[in-house]
Amino acid sequence: MPIYESPDKGETVYVRQEGETSRRLHSESEKKKSLHDDVMESKLWGNIRRAARTNPALQSELDRVIMFYHLSKKTK
Repeated sequence: MPIYESPDKGETVYVRQEGETSRRLHSESEKKKSLHDDVMESKLWGNIRRAARTNPALQSELDRVIMFYHLSKKTK
């Protein structure tokens, strides 16, 4: 018989079989998914910034993106 557990009041729900300790993700709330996506995007940009320190072509493109971002904010 499956057992459903949630360590965070329903934001994520895991399922496992009775008597077992291994479990699998059953469902995840939109709020939790959004938070996960935000964290992953932040990690991605951190990795890009770190890689740009030793990659001149990447640094150049990153500088262009930053400039475009600042210019787009001024036109709004």
